[in-house]
Amino acid sequence: MSLEVEKFEGLIAEAMLRDHVPGLSLAIVKDGKIVYAKGFGSRNLKAGLKATPDTLYGIGSCTKSFTALALMQLQEQGKLNVNDPVRKYLPEFKIGKEEKPITIHHLLSHSSGIPDLGAADIEINRFLGIEEKWIPFASFDDAITFINGATSEIVAEPGKRFFYLNEGYTLLGWIIERTSNMRYEDYVRENILKPLKMNRSAFPSEKIENDADVATPYLVQKKEGIFAAVPTVLPLDRLAFAAGGLLSSVMELANYLTAYLSEGFFEGSQILGSTLLREMYKPHIDVGYSTFFGKRYYGYGWRSDEDFFGHRCIGHSGSTLVSNADLRFLPDLKLGVAVASNNGAAESVYMVAPVVLTLLIGKDPVKEIPVFEIEKKMSILVGEYESYKGIAKISVTRKGGILFAKSKEKLVEQCFALIPESDKLENLRFYIFAGGTRMPVEFAIDDSGRVDLFIERNRFHKIK
Repeated sequence: MSLEVEKFEGLIAEAMLRDHVPGLSLAIVKDGKIVYAKGFGSRNLKAGLKATPDTLYGIGSCTKSFTALALMQLQEQGKLNVNDPVRKYLPEFKIGKEEKPITIHHLLSHSSGIPDLGAADIEINRFLGIEEKWIPFASFDDAITFINGATSEIVAEPGKRFFYLNEGYTLLGWIIERTSNMRYEDYVRENILKPLKMNRSAFPSEKIENDADVATPYLVQKKEGIFAAVPTVLPLDRLAFAAGGLLSSVMELANYLTAYLSEGFFEGSQILGSTLLREMYKPHIDVGYSTFFGKRYYGYGWRSDEDFFGHRCIGHSGSTLVSNADLRFLPDLKLGVAVASNNGAAESVYMVAPVVLTLLIGKDPVKEIPVFEIEKKMSILVGEYESYKGIAKISVTRKGGILFAKSKEKLVEQCFALIPESDKLENLRFYIFAGGTRMPVEFAIDDSGRVDLFIERNRFHKIK
């Protein structure tokens, strides 16, 4: 296996520049050994402290697999069964029908039929001072009242439809506490973190605050056309622990991945039997969409992409808005990657692991992963355009993965989303909806690189 270090390090540097990422860390594990680990950029900009493989980051929803693992351990111990109704352990939970109850399995696999209720947004906005929703959400009682109040929000019967539900994992954390007679964070520390020698990984506490190598979380914002990284806090309290509260380093997350790649074993001890471990990343429910790597499913705290260049790829990402992480592994190749950064809004961080894995299996990600060609095409199309003699002007901008056409005519400003005809932008044809009409839009690039834009009867030339 060739590491292709120069290639992926170059792509990481480009991604950090494009998405304004202060610091990022990466580790690769193969056959039970860490074969690469490195930090890029800064864990603290003002202090000039570099990111390292041991830097602790908030890993957000990657925590969900730890919660799922804890529940599977408790099932192995005979203390619960994932097919049990949630009410068996949380009688305060009132949502659902008695004849078709929501079970632990449904919460684990996000198949309860309950759509996202916004609890994560409440907490993140509150901690970061973005916007206070004034919704009581500071205790177990508050959270139960909030969840029970959403009975009318249920969309489908349990097991019928995927809805990613952070609140479901909050409930699972309480089930762990009641069946183990331990605080959630204590159970995870004693039964998962310690056996895997993840001794610095922890939930927000005085221990974390005093750690010498912890990343400063940054809220990256654009002000007056300039991007600024504002140091802040991790928006986490105990209500968020089971859904996304863990802090860890890529070095310690590599130990975690090793256990999954080794049938639950790490340095001679087994944290979970292999049958139950595989049940965690078994495809329990179709998430309803595909990725560049085939059909996507969700298991227990893990998702699976079914065709990663002929391999099954298991993974999970997580964001706290001010930090993020991504874990992926290929079980058949005993190969895994852990990535983390201190800008949770940086989407490109989630491409690092697929890029590294693609290189490690001997393929060129720039050629094989469509997003790179799409990014290249979009960057060419973005700009200012004008018609013959500059009579009409139009600008093409980008927000996320969507192009927008903006124009101002006769004091009326208009903005239309450009909807691509093909997912990979093969023919550079789009359409917009204007006046109830689906109107064609097409870009043309000649041999000299000049770009023209055709919208209905109009031809525009890119000028910058």
